[in-house]
Amino acid sequence: MQILAFDFGTKKIGVAVGQTITKSSSPLAVVFNKDNRINWDQILEIINEWQPQLMLIGKPLNMDGTDSDIMKLVEKFHKKLYKLTGIECKYIDERLTSFEARQNFKELMTENKTSIKSEAIDAHAAKILIDNWLNQNVEENTRNADGECECFGLVGLWRFFKRRGH
Repeated sequence: MQILAFDFGTKKIGVAVGQTITKSSSPLAVVFNKDNRINWDQILEIINEWQPQLMLIGKPLNMDGTDSDIMKLVEKFHKKLYKLTGIECKYIDERLTSFEARQNFKELMTENKTSIKSEAIDAHAAKILIDNWLNQNVEENTRNADGECECFGLVGLWRFFKRRGH
């Protein structure tokens, strides 16, 4: 299953793409909002290109589990995203994802002595949302209709697609 994740912000929205078969994800893009308005054209362009079956939206919670101040805007984003696409949208707890993404970049910048644009952090935060969802919802090995374990190495992937007529 193809997944897109959105790390919502009022100025920019991080986007990542993931795949349940390979249990992998990648940062994809940062959508810059214009004049405090969501750039729906770019978001829909990304959705049309990647054709996800599921979209994850980071749920901004305070550390005590209560909704953060931005939650009402995220709820509007969630509702409109579903209304425009008809694709299933789920919330996923985003506490500390931006912090984790920044930490990952600090380590990378220290190792490679390079600088990374701050926008990349938003796309990496969205990637972390997918990784967290995959870890909670997708087993390493899945079972086919006969109850046999399908391991997704190269041979497993070949068998998986062959059975489905690809």
